[in-house]
Amino acid sequence: MGAEEFVNNNKSTGFHEMEEDGFDNFTDSELVYHVRDALNSVSSGDNESYNQLVGVMYHTDRLAPDEVALLVTSLKALSGAVSYIDIAIHETLLSSIFRINMWNYGPDVMDALLELIISLAASNGKHVELCLEMLVSNFTPPYSFMGILKQPRGIARKDQVLSRVHSALKHITDLVPLAPSKLSTIVSQKIPIYAKEPLVVIYMENMLKLESGAIGEFLRSTMLMALMDTLIDLDVDIGWDDILQDDFGKGIFQMEIEDMDEIADYDEEDCTEFPRELSRKTLGGNSTAEKLDSLMVVTFEHLKSCEASGRLIEVFEPLLDSFRITVLTAYKSKFSQFVMFYASALDPENCGVRFAVLLADIFVCEEYPLPFRMSAISYLASYLSRANFLSAPLVASMLKRLVDWCFEYCKTKGGEMNPTSHRLFYSGCQAIMYVLCFRMKSMIDVAWFKPHLLLIEPILKHKLSPLKVCLPSIVDEFCRQAEAALLFTTFEEFNFNYLLESEHSRAFGGMERLDMFFPFDPCLLRKSDRFIRPYFVYWSMVRPPYDDDEGISDEDVVEQELDLDVSKMSITPRDPLSYWISNGLEEPRGMPARIRPSTSPESV
Repeated sequence: MGAEEFVNNNKSTGFHEMEEDGFDNFTDSELVYHVRDALNSVSSGDNESYNQLVGVMYHTDRLAPDEVALLVTSLKALSGAVSYIDIAIHETLLSSIFRINMWNYGPDVMDALLELIISLAASNGKHVELCLEMLVSNFTPPYSFMGILKQPRGIARKDQVLSRVHSALKHITDLVPLAPSKLSTIVSQKIPIYAKEPLVVIYMENMLKLESGAIGEFLRSTMLMALMDTLIDLDVDIGWDDILQDDFGKGIFQMEIEDMDEIADYDEEDCTEFPRELSRKTLGGNSTAEKLDSLMVVTFEHLKSCEASGRLIEVFEPLLDSFRITVLTAYKSKFSQFVMFYASALDPENCGVRFAVLLADIFVCEEYPLPFRMSAISYLASYLSRANFLSAPLVASMLKRLVDWCFEYCKTKGGEMNPTSHRLFYSGCQAIMYVLCFRMKSMIDVAWFKPHLLLIEPILKHKLSPLKVCLPSIVDEFCRQAEAALLFTTFEEFNFNYLLESEHSRAFGGMERLDMFFPFDPCLLRKSDRFIRPYFVYWSMVRPPYDDDEGISDEDVVEQELDLDVSKMSITPRDPLSYWISNGLEEPRGMPARIRPSTSPESV
């Protein structure tokens, strides 16, 4: 006989027979003894009183006031008799207790129930996991509450339930040393990722409340990892076919500008001056994208509160680990990476620098697999190009690492053009050119970086022929800007016709098409976009050198002659941490105490 059928056979008589016994007239201690007898009688085969007790616990209909009073009384009595509850013998009773949904009851029942749950968890280690699961199950309301969640009574009930749930979790973790580890596992495994959007959002809010609460130090890493895993799971469910609408006869910069004319849904009430450029079609109507969008907003708001309370760096490190383990290895993640972008924007001097250094470290480290390193350089190039909060000296220091690596590669690897064999080299070259397309003017203004800019020419003219392999649209834009800036001697003429890709770029990009992966292209999630927009560089903001009426003189480019023959030059790789800089006038020689971020993109 199932638990529900068992209860249905006994609950109709439960109230009547217990009231006949004078249950309402018992003192607290007498009531506890009565419940103990009911629990002990099961072992001797006398189940009558026990069955009545189980019937009191189980309800599907709305309770009358006297029924509520009896339920509260019974729950309190059970709290005084928890040492007599056996997980095997009283399985039906425990099942009925753990099925009680706090959202369906008032404060009196909630308080009595939680007193029992805490007492159960503290009395026997066998009950702990079940008690934690019961509390976590109350993170989200029954589906019947969906319609009133935003109404005053729904908001009030939500606060009544969740404040008590988190208080009970704190009590249990204080009483049971192993409870935090069990709780983190339960919360991570119970995420209702495929439930309706409001339910997933409420659950995620509770996860982040745990992270920021009194027991956050025990749960922080697991909660944030689970958060990022959830975002990635939803992210990969959104197919590229839902997004890509590229015209492969146009370059990436041309497409982004043209899309400005297609934004019909621009929010005219939003007075900010940051354009919402879209290089892909919007995702309206995609339920998975809308759910992901809402969860991203919850995450952004949490990060903002962490920054306001001075503990952003505490959550950034677990997020960075999660990014390295989960996001970076995901096949062309589309949106989840903006969590790192926004966190970095909130604290450019610490988080912003830390993120850039990690990506550069992964790219130059031979211990990582090739796709991992190619993904890292794609992230780094897109990040340095799009983040308006990164200082020009910091961007220059990252570019210097890439230039030095590519230059050394030309010296040590050599060989002829081969898009497949030299994929990592071409990724590095494309990253340098892509960043300079956005940052050319600001990089020229970094005095110590000018000699390193001149090292780019022998790299690009090497017989590995990166200009023939990298994306034509990037090569074309870069060459136009380099010529206008008077950086290099005449390049070989290439007839690209603004093509987005070529046969060679497809080859070096591989099956994953990492040659076309620009992870921080404009964010297409409508609600998330308002968080990203103030910190973002759109292509329409960039003023390339060829649009500068004043032009750039030869004297602004270099003040000394350099031998640009690759075979005669030596680049000694530095330790990654040596690429930090204190200002834009001197070449970096050590780690400064602070790196002052810019407040606007220098390339504008």
